[in-house]
Amino acid sequence: MNWQDRIVIDPKVLLGKPVVRGTRLSVEFVVGLLAEGWSGQKVTENYPGLAHEDILACLRYASDVLKSEKVYLVHP
Repeated sequence: MNWQDRIVIDPKVLLGKPVVRGTRLSVEFVVGLLAEGWSGQKVTENYPGLAHEDILACLRYASDVLKSEKVYLVHP
């Protein structure tokens, strides 16, 4: 599964933040819940519009974004 199948970016939805297709739940929000210690099961129980595959897609999206991030060392 590609994250592109489940994550969309539409300037008309949440100002273009990546969201789970068919929802207004951003990748940032879902990853944030997981970072706060929520289990995948708790996320899907509280947001029934999400499937386990949506959570995985959010994590894959975040991973891909971080892999492509460039970091430059700046000396003061």
